[in-house]
Amino acid sequence: MSPFGKRPFTRRLFLAGTAGVTVGLPFLETFAAKMARAASPEDPGFVVFMRQGNGCSQALPYSDPAEPEMFWPRNLGALTTASMAADGDRAISELSPYADKLLLVRGVHGAFSISGCGHARGALQALTAQPTGDAEATNNSLALGESLDNRIARELNPDGRGPLTLAAMRPYNFLDSVLSYRGPNDRRGAQTNPKVAFDNIMGLVNLDESSANAIAARRESVNDLVRDQMQALMNRSDLSSDDRNRLDLHFSAIRDLEIRLAECSPLGDPTVSAINAIDGDHQNGDRVVEVAELHIDVIALALTCGYTHAVTLQIGNGNDGTRYTWQGEQFPSYHWISHRIFADGSEGDPIPDAQSKHNAVDRIHGRLFGRLLDRLSAYTTETGTLLDKGVCAWINDLSNGPPHSVNNLPYVLAGSADGFLRTGVYVDAGDVPHNKLLNTLATAVGLRKSGGGPVDDFGHASLEGGLIDPMIA
Repeated sequence: MSPFGKRPFTRRLFLAGTAGVTVGLPFLETFAAKMARAASPEDPGFVVFMRQGNGCSQALPYSDPAEPEMFWPRNLGALTTASMAADGDRAISELSPYADKLLLVRGVHGAFSISGCGHARGALQALTAQPTGDAEATNNSLALGESLDNRIARELNPDGRGPLTLAAMRPYNFLDSVLSYRGPNDRRGAQTNPKVAFDNIMGLVNLDESSANAIAARRESVNDLVRDQMQALMNRSDLSSDDRNRLDLHFSAIRDLEIRLAECSPLGDPTVSAINAIDGDHQNGDRVVEVAELHIDVIALALTCGYTHAVTLQIGNGNDGTRYTWQGEQFPSYHWISHRIFADGSEGDPIPDAQSKHNAVDRIHGRLFGRLLDRLSAYTTETGTLLDKGVCAWINDLSNGPPHSVNNLPYVLAGSADGFLRTGVYVDAGDVPHNKLLNTLATAVGLRKSGGGPVDDFGHASLEGGLIDPMIA
């Protein structure tokens, strides 16, 4: 089969409960043959973009002063758990258990060199490969085209549903939501409350008041609203033991997430006000990470039940000022760390061991990405795990701390998109613009041009098209 041929992604089943509640089910091999015959065309894969801000702790040739490499593996080529663990001083070592699932891509730069605010210019083009119409990038600048997550959702999602767009951050007046664009100058806001995202996926927004109150008080679960159907399904004589285990895992995950959501409130106005009163514009790192973890669990459920083919998760606002905690120490503003000084601008006292702190923040994001891979690997399909069906991308809208370049943007991918992408390898793309990486991901998950060929022209019309061959299996 051509490397650009369609790749199956088995359709999901749903249980429909009272008041419009829908509980999607994971892949069930008992029904796979019947569903595959009914599917025309077959469903494509998915992509999840998890965005970190402020660059990573890598070395670039023109850094001043020069800083050592603390992000990438030491050598290009095959990745193994042992080789990645041996690079224990590098942030990427946090993902060593998933060495055979990873595709690390260096040698990719931002498609456009835009003057002005580095955070804005990096963010607005991250998933659009588009410039801005402004002479200089500011927090009000917008991209001149749609983002890849929007196009994937527009062409592949059921019922025209938009992408799942999430963020773990404190609302702030500088670059809140930065990733998703419906079209030119039309940026989509992100959902910052994982409870609302969960309710939307499960259809709980239409619940009657008594059912909603019962669930809120944790006397009932979403599972209770589909209990009869659930038991009828579990009692089927033709249901395989593997399918029973999949269903047990799925329903338990729903209930566990409900309980955790009920115990955790995201960064609402009172919390924000308290943080601001204590520590200026900095975010509470413990809560940002906690909310990101909940979003990741919601994402896993959404993908398991086929709710969407495109997800973005933004961690921190545009110039992420979160005060992350590492090994019991709460750091200064991450934005300050990325500039290596106690200031948002260019002048301030040096932060001791700033690059080491940046490396620690990279590791925190690496562990969050690992959590996503854990969740998707827990669900099995007819040929592997859910992770194997799509691709997850840990991205950054900047390359490094100072000088906030867009050269050698870090791309950490996991999942082969059903065999389209190489895995278990660290490759160099050859200093290409990032629209080519977006083209490769678009094609990997099932997007095609009108004539059936690969998507090789995503982004601005002025850019050279094509895919990145070293990424393709």
